[in-house]
Order: sequence, then structure tokens, then C-alpha cells
Amino acid sequence: MRDLVPKLATTLKGYTRPQLASDLLAGTIVGIVALPLAIAFAIASGVTPQAGLVTAIIAGFLISALGGSRVQIGGPTGAFVVIIYGIVQEYGVDGLRVATTLAGLMLIAMGVARMGVVIKFIPQPLITGFTSGIAVIIALGQVKDAFGLRMGAVPAEFLEKLKAYAENAGSVNLSAAGITAFALVILLAWPRVSRRIPAPLVALIVTTVLVRLLDLQVETIGSRFGELKFNVPLPQPPAITFSEATRLVSPAFAIALLGAIESLLSAVVADGMIGTRHRSNMELVAQGVANVASATFGGIPATGAIARTATNIKNGARTPIAGMWHAVVLLLIALLFSRWASMIPMATLAAILFLVAYHMSEWRNFVDELRAPRGDVAVLLVSFFLTVVVDLTVAIEVGMVLAAFLFMYRMAETTAVNPMRRAMQEEASGEEHDLVRTEIPSGVEVFEISGAFFFGAAERFKDTLSQVATRPKVLVIRMRDVSLLDATALRALRDVVRRSRAERMLVLIAEVHAQPLLTLQRSALWSELGSEAVFLTLEDALDHARTWMATRTPTPLATPVTGPR
Repeated sequence: MRDLVPKLATTLKGYTRPQLASDLLAGTIVGIVALPLAIAFAIASGVTPQAGLVTAIIAGFLISALGGSRVQIGGPTGAFVVIIYGIVQEYGVDGLRVATTLAGLMLIAMGVARMGVVIKFIPQPLITGFTSGIAVIIALGQVKDAFGLRMGAVPAEFLEKLKAYAENAGSVNLSAAGITAFALVILLAWPRVSRRIPAPLVALIVTTVLVRLLDLQVETIGSRFGELKFNVPLPQPPAITFSEATRLVSPAFAIALLGAIESLLSAVVADGMIGTRHRSNMELVAQGVANVASATFGGIPATGAIARTATNIKNGARTPIAGMWHAVVLLLIALLFSRWASMIPMATLAAILFLVAYHMSEWRNFVDELRAPRGDVAVLLVSFFLTVVVDLTVAIEVGMVLAAFLFMYRMAETTAVNPMRRAMQEEASGEEHDLVRTEIPSGVEVFEISGAFFFGAAERFKDTLSQVATRPKVLVIRMRDVSLLDATALRALRDVVRRSRAERMLVLIAEVHAQPLLTLQRSALWSELGSEAVFLTLEDALDHARTWMATRTPTPLATPVTGPR
């Protein structure tokens, strides 16, 4: 049960005052960094700035307090922007709360079921594909605010979005475009001046002051949403029907899967930076609780944020206290200075999100993976295309199915069914083998299966055996290199045994390993074959074949197989 114990419970043992000072400093800096990001991600997702702040505060505190990582920082992230925007457009804010709650419950169930390790088996091309696709959608969604286009709401669909931008290209606001460019310069140049003071904060302050002093006619948070007054939220039960809730299961699963991947990737990165090991199952449980709480108080989905986690580490954080304090700092800022945030230009937030999208795109990894095998490239491009043009939920589902089929195809390709008469002679005469020359009697055929014997290879097994020109009297199936036997392969083996019996052919099995043997013993085929047809060694099977052909009656087994070896 140790894997379901929060890291907070173990890191407080031997906690020192110097470490407390480092954690508080790191939490303060990350809290300042989180402010503009929480607002920007919320607006890009089609919800109010308050929803982003609520998520960063409530979910951020719970992810640190209950999580399985020492230094994970949680909150709203760019990965969720696309899926949140789509849910809000179709189901409204109440639908988003239901989907977030369902996703939270799924994450808790995944953690309790010890599925933290399973998440790590999602193929990298799929992750890169939909992550890069999300980056494109985020950047494209900021065009209106970056250039101050005079147009209505930005459409959710990719092609409709391009069409709307093209139709309103003549309404560019040069002041907004200038603020966007200036903010980007600050974001890129400021880290060379100081890494202690976050570049997004500097960009917000400088551009906000510039807009006020020059009285530039650009849209601000206040002009779009009204004066931003942060109030401590109360629980808000969603008003949605049961039929609508059932339709949200699929988007909720996408949120849960995306949140699990993002948080565990962030935890792995953090482990590499500070030399620790996170508890993946506890991390999933914490993410689930945080999302349920966020939805209850009007927030949006949350997960581990890699950039904020890295900032936390670089500023000295080593325990969850830093993440918890970052949420407190953000709460204080929201309560005391939220109305000043109303003056922030939308163009500045667009610049911040442009930079987030650039880092999120991982374009170098994308280009590198285009040199991978064609199957992996197909998974990469399909998940990327579907994320951009169709929907993130569809991209994840199709990408997972495609990756699974690709894996099965490759596994089937590695499974071989070969006649052993010539191969055994070569093996026995080789200098590197200390084997006695094995002679296969006339009338006996030996086939060796190597690799995983599963449904993907079952048809190949039957096809290979059906191509034998002369029907032997005895068929020996050697399984020394078979590590896996599944139900479909077992059925194929049973079909071969029954067809062989109809042709008065004896079927023997030799050198079966533990898992395939246990599968055989639990099946109906075991009673049909009988233990006298299964041999520990190939030599025993051939001896039995000789005796059977000589007498036409099976002899007792010299070395019976009674269980896995």
C-alpha cells in the first residue's frame, strides 16, 4: 500500500528550516508564474479568467498535498485547451463540469487499480502527434487577439477558423499586433536578464502600463469580461440531464487519459532533475481528487504542468510544501490584485500562449520521428491530423487503436513457424553447438514455433501446416521458443489436432514453457491430447513417434509432464 501514500507524508520526516525557506521561495515564484498562465489558459479554453484561477488554486493545492511526486505543480495546462473549448461549445460550462468530474473519478479508479505503470506504455508517436496538434490549435486560436481582429467568436472547427480569419484579415488592429510583438520580444529576451523574475510577469506589467500610458485602443480582459473580481467560490452543482451526461463519457475519458499522461510525464521529468522516484498510482489518485474538487467549485480540468514543475525545482523546491504554498500565493494575489488584472491586454496573453504553443509543439521531436519506421510515422501523422482537423478525443481513440494494430502486426511478423528437418541438421552440425546429431524418422515432420503464439500468428500457423506436400504419420510441434499462448492460438492448435486425427495422424507437442503449458492444461485441448502427447524434450517426442509408428499404439510416456517447468 506504500504506492498509495502521498509524498507529503514521507517528506515531512526530518524536514528542516532551511528547506522550508527554499520551498516557500520556490512556491512564491511559481505562484507568480502561474497567474498569467491560469488566466490565459482559461480564456483560450472559452471560460472566464476566474475559472482558471480557481483551478490553479484548488487543484494546484490538492495535487501537491496528495500527490505521489515531491515537486509536482498542478493546474490548468495548454494540453486541455482544445478539448475544453470543444466541450464548452457543445455542452456549455455545466457539461464541462460533468466531464471534469467523470474524468476525476476515472483517474481515481486508475490509481486504485494500480494502472500508473500501464499509462507509460502509450507509444511516443501518439503522444508527440496529439501534443503537436494541440500546439497548432492553441497558436491558431490566438490569431484574433494577437492581431486585434474585429470579428465574433472564433469557430471551434479548424477549417471554419481559417475561413473566419481570412474573411476578417482586413480588420487588423496595428496597436494589438504591436503589443503582441513587443510582448514576444520581452518573453524571449528577459530570461537573459534575470531568471528569478518570471518573463510572463514582466511582459504583463510592461505591456499593461504601455497600453495605459499611450491610451492604445486594444482589447483587455476587462473590456471583454468586465472587471475581474475574484471571490472565494462556492460549490456549484451542474444543471445537466442524464442523457447529456452519458454523451460526455467519451470526452471525460479523453480528459482522464490526457491528464494521466501529462502528469506522469511531468513527474518523470521531475525525478530526473532531482534524482527521486514518484509514486505513479498515488499521483493518479491525487489528480482525480483535484479534478473532482476543481469541477465542484467551477474550475476546469487540471494536471501536472511540466514547465511550472521545472521552475519549482530550479528555485529550490524539494517537497510538496512548495506546491501547496504556490496555491496560497496565487490565492492571495487573486484576492488582493485581481482587479488590476482587468487591465491586461488580450494581445499580451496571446503572445504568452504563442510561446507556450511553440514549446509544446516539440517540433524537433516531430521531425525526428518522421524518420522512424513507416508504421510509427502513420500513427504520428494520423493523431496529429485528427487533433488539428477533427477532434482530440477522436485523435486519441483512433491513435490508440492504430498503435495497437501496429504492435500486433509487428508481433505477428516476429512469430515464425518453420519445418525443422533441415534446420535441425544444420544446428546439430554447427561448431558452436554441443548437440548430438538428431535424426528425424521418415514419416515424421517437426515444426518449430518461435515468438508469441497469439491470435495474430494463429492463421500463419495453420497456413504453414496446410502447405505440407506429403502428409506425415506423426506431427511434432516444438514450442521451446514460445513465451505466450493465447485463446485464439489455442483454438488454431485444437483445429490442427482434430484435423490430424481425422487423417489418422498423431500430434505431439515438445518443450513447452510455463505459461503456454499452464494455458494448455486449463483448456479442453489438454483432455483431447492427453498428457502422454506432451514431452519435456524433442528427443522423447521422436522416440515416442518411432515406437508409435512401429506398433501403431502409443507407449507410456517416459518423462511425463505434470506442470510448468
